[in-house]
Amino acid sequence: MSKTPGFFSRIKALSADQKRLFATALAERMLPNFQLFCAATESEGADQLQVSLDLLWESCFTQRLKLAMEQQIEKLEAITPDPEQHDMYGVYPAMDAVVAVSTIFIAMQQKVEEDLINVSKLSSSTVTNYIEVTEMPELEGRALDDFIFNHEMMQEEKSIQSQLLDWVESEPSSEEIKEMRKEIRSSGVSNIGISL
Repeated sequence: MSKTPGFFSRIKALSADQKRLFATALAERMLPNFQLFCAATESEGADQLQVSLDLLWESCFTQRLKLAMEQQIEKLEAITPDPEQHDMYGVYPAMDAVVAVSTIFIAMQQKVEEDLINVSKLSSSTVTNYIEVTEMPELEGRALDDFIFNHEMMQEEKSIQSQLLDWVESEPSSEEIKEMRKEIRSSGVSNIGISL
């Protein structure tokens, strides 16, 4: 029997700073979903989400940075898309992107490390919903779960999350963290394969 710890056990074993870094990298991958939604609906807020993410990245490599948590949470609340006001699928991954960033700030403010793990689950659920909407498999129960789990896009999501977790566990330096932010952002591709 394998003694290798499971994925979520490994995330739970991270320090608070490592959890924040992992969640921030995942949220960065969700950013294009929101940016594309803003472009399509001519909504404000794309810049705000990027600014909030930049502050989170900076907090990962600058220990002295003081974040105005409450202010950031309010700003993010103001730009969170409401699915009831938009008759389009894109509102959901866009909303998930803002919720991911908000979750990190709230977890930091309330010092609840467990909530940072939810960003991993949220990113995966965005991918799950995308597969269901685009593929519309006439399956249910276990068959649907298996279909989604084995889908190329979900396999890629799991692979990227695993690579990011390996990277976070290696305790990257400030320079390596800056390089990772640049790498994810310059790829411009979201967790559901959307690019601007």
